[in-house]
Amino acid sequence: MKVGIIGSGGREHAFCVALKKSRNVDEIYCFPGNAGTSSMAQNIILNLENFNELKNFITLKKIDLIIVGPEKPLVDGIVDFLEKNNIKVFGPNKLASQLEGSKIFTKNLCQKHNIPTAKFGIFKNSRGANEFIKKTNYPLVIKADGLASGKGVYICINNKEAKSAIKEIFQGKFGKAKNLLIEEFLDGEEMSYFIISDGLTIKNFETAQDHKRVLEGDLGKNTGGMGAYSPSRMINDELNEKILKKIIKPTLRGLKELGATYKGFLYAGLMIIKGEPYLIEYNVRMGDPECQTILPKLSSDLLEIFLACCDKKLNQINVKWHNKKSLCVVVCSKGYPDNFKKNILIEDLDNINLNESEYCYHAGTINNNDKIYAVGGRVLNFVCLSEDFSEARIRVFNLIDSLNWSGGFYRKDIGYKVINK
Repeated sequence: MKVGIIGSGGREHAFCVALKKSRNVDEIYCFPGNAGTSSMAQNIILNLENFNELKNFITLKKIDLIIVGPEKPLVDGIVDFLEKNNIKVFGPNKLASQLEGSKIFTKNLCQKHNIPTAKFGIFKNSRGANEFIKKTNYPLVIKADGLASGKGVYICINNKEAKSAIKEIFQGKFGKAKNLLIEEFLDGEEMSYFIISDGLTIKNFETAQDHKRVLEGDLGKNTGGMGAYSPSRMINDELNEKILKKIIKPTLRGLKELGATYKGFLYAGLMIIKGEPYLIEYNVRMGDPECQTILPKLSSDLLEIFLACCDKKLNQINVKWHNKKSLCVVVCSKGYPDNFKKNILIEDLDNINLNESEYCYHAGTINNNDKIYAVGGRVLNFVCLSEDFSEARIRVFNLIDSLNWSGGFYRKDIGYKVINK
């Protein structure tokens, strides 16, 4: 079987590694992929905003299944387009993808179906937003409405920070802004909760906790993710039932009322307060770096899971997991998430010796004449499976030390909430 993967990050390299294990996968194409995927797949450069160009290539190469990694093509309707052209594709359609494409869409859905979430207000201009923040309590949360690559969220502790956030959003830092969202601050512990669905059946797809802030102690600017660990320390049977009953199932029912069945991964960003889950936001795909953290734990055939979702046969699949802890640390280019240099040579990747429970997933890399260069902010993802998080982190650090790359940096406290110092 021929499989195509859309995306170029660590998530897509993790898909490649997992799919390569399937006895039914003959060829993998990545659009556009990275240096890591190029070692096991064909990287193809296409204009991904030109859906016809992609369709023509899929048809030419007789690709059997397309997997959409990142959010933008999903929100833009790539699934709808490919399905209309009789191409099997894994991911939610355009309407269902509004769960991530518009935070306001999701908030209104929560309000209608009594899904627990933070109280909120929607503002169309800076004047109204600035008037509101004069008479509210701090801290508060200000969010850009549309896609922002995981960075369009501000936690503001005073009026000055709130005014700055409002200004940046309405001035277009995350694209043209028609609205912004102001929410109450929920004080609890975050958790990333994943399910997979074929529109009829849902299956749990593990939990994780990521570290978004660039500095240790979860300080500094938001990033796409500096690392993650799985499972979350908070998950238990009782909480799992609450999440499904109060958040996931009402959301999927709400989408059905709007005419959308949900197919693909659904990632609920949650805040857990005294054992009760509150929805922070939805992502309509696997997280990054949560995907890199979770997939090494999967013992089932990932291709079979994808196909079962596309064929509405997920109820026939038993999703199995290794009973291990997993921890991922992201190595970033110096200067990230602000300005960073590109095309920086990474010389010592060959020095890294990985055993069967260790992984190095590429993200912002390219292969040029058999040399690997860093071209993105997040460059490499090092993951270890272990019986405990502390050992996993030590082994990750040993791998990073063997890389000995002067052009990068990483957080040394990933997993600090689950690791006793």
